[in-house]
Amino acid sequence: MLDLDIDVRDNGRVVRPHGRLTMVSARPFRERMTEEIAAAGGSPVVVDLSDVAFIDSSGLGALVACLKTARQGGGDLRLAAPSEQVTMVLGLTNLDRVLRPRATVQDALDG
Repeated sequence: MLDLDIDVRDNGRVVRPHGRLTMVSARPFRERMTEEIAAAGGSPVVVDLSDVAFIDSSGLGALVACLKTARQGGGDLRLAAPSEQVTMVLGLTNLDRVLRPRATVQDALDG
């Protein structure tokens, strides 16, 4: 199971998953993120990936689904501080062009 820390800020929400974002954890992650995106009410939701050691195609699919949900609700989903493995997978799949990870959470919040 993937643990999540939620930090509500004035200019958005920061969600920090811990562990592996894989086929096993992708669905509960997506469901919880849908709740957080709705609660954000159009404010950006930043996913701090600094503590995600591994991501697979199901995890990537969950992130893309969350981006779509956020944009349909008038908000945005932003990635921050991806680990080396996550950065590599995003680059190999060209999803770094769509999800555009930022170096820090503050960079992601600033837009």
